Amino acid sequence: MNIRLIVIASALAALLPTVLHAQEKRSGKGLTEIPDPELNLMRGRYTVGGNNVAWFGVTMASQWQASSGAAMEGALQLGMDFRNGGTPKVSFTPTVSVTAADAPLPQTATDTASGPLASVDSSGLANVSGLVQSVQVAGDGNSARNVSSLTIRDGEVPVVADSGVRSASAQQGGASATASFDNNQARLELQLEGVGAVQQWIRSGSVGQTIALGGNAQQVSNRLQIELVRQSMASNTPLTQNIAQAMALTRGIGPGQ
Repeated sequence: MNIRLIVIASALAALLPTVLHAQEKRSGKGLTEIPDPELNLMRGRYTVGGNNVAWFGVTMASQWQASSGAAMEGALQLGMDFRNGGTPKVSFTPTVSVTAADAPLPQTATDTASGPLASVDSSGLANVSGLVQSVQVAGDGNSARNVSSLTIRDGEVPVVADSGVRSASAQQGGASATASFDNNQARLELQLEGVGAVQQWIRSGSVGQTIALGGNAQQVSNRLQIELVRQSMASNTPLTQNIAQAMALTRGIGPGQ
């Protein structure tokens, strides 16, 4: 995963006077300030050297307390260390548990003629990219919550040991919990037969949390935390120098001739 700090052209424009002042001291044609109407039409992305992502971490946790007394929990921690460049060092730790699944499973409302009345269909979410959060509930007295957070900071990279395990699962009766990391995808899923499923995932182009319930008095929650740790910018590399280098890449787009 190649993660770069993206600086939009408008942010560079805010520092444009500093860059112009430095360019005026050099021989040559120099630069001319770009009018605001032209800046509004500019699009671009720039990488500021010395301020790259050193660590990318994901923590997922899901809990399900069923009305029957069955309880399911699952969690995973995924870390990617980019400090050595090239292929990141990956760490992964999954944990799952299922308890009291021997209790009778909840019954959904049924009609002998037409079958179950309480049902949900989440198949369409498989076609959605980007950030996905979904709650589908068909029943009474349910509690469902999706929570996600993103933290970006400078500082020390967390010390996380790799468990060496890439998947974990537990099942009792109709209740199951699975946490896995495979094909560059981390996934956490809790299922209760005849009632529904709770899922979280992160993969290329998509991060998601979904809850689908077809029973009554179910209490479920998803929590997703993403953390980015950036390398500190070298003290001998002035910010204005990095900005000037980035602006040089726009030659032929904005600078006057």
